[in-house]
Amino acid sequence: MAIHKDSSGRIFWGLIIMAVGALLLLQQMGRLDFGEVVSHYWPLILILVGLWQLIANSFRNIGGPLFLIALGVVFQLWKLDILGRNTWSYVWPLLIISVGLWTLVGALRRRSPAAMVVKEADIDAFALFAGLQRRVDTPAFRGGRATAILGGIDLDLRGAGLAEGTAALDLSAVMGGITIRIPRSWRVEMDARPLLGGIEDKHSYEPGPQGGGTLRVKASAIMGGIEIKD
Repeated sequence: MAIHKDSSGRIFWGLIIMAVGALLLLQQMGRLDFGEVVSHYWPLILILVGLWQLIANSFRNIGGPLFLIALGVVFQLWKLDILGRNTWSYVWPLLIISVGLWTLVGALRRRSPAAMVVKEADIDAFALFAGLQRRVDTPAFRGGRATAILGGIDLDLRGAGLAEGTAALDLSAVMGGITIRIPRSWRVEMDARPLLGGIEDKHSYEPGPQGGGTLRVKASAIMGGIEIKD
């Protein structure tokens, strides 16, 4: 049976939270040390997030997810002492160079005004070790997804209108931040799932003369922050 696209993020984060709860339960039973497990296997989070991004995006825009998976694999091999000290001395400078190139490419893209304004009805924003700014200017915005991993996303929807009076956004922040700016005439329906992070709705609703519609938000934050405001 096929899984609806809008449910993929909810299923992923639900499994992550269940896994954390199971580890904490095992610690209370004296079967393992939660801190030791996290210290040795935290890079698996990067790998899982990368795999989820590949699947959620139907293997489009694979650069970011693949880099995240590669980063997680390198750190995991190092934590398990599979990479020796000599190997690691060459790996970490290459990682820094890769991050620099990634940031440079993102900066060059943001210099173009056309790259900052989105006319499409759907948005798919992904930021890794970088900042991303998008301004949506379409009268028929349907929604989409935004993911920030060790980076930030600023999404401005104040110039957009809602297709059929409603739209849905799936937001995920992992050790990063997402800020969404929306018109005051939009209602917000929030489904928040923070884990060692924060999700805030600072939006002030003021109904317009003809109504503004409803924005449905599914937000997940792991050691990161998500904010919705005017």
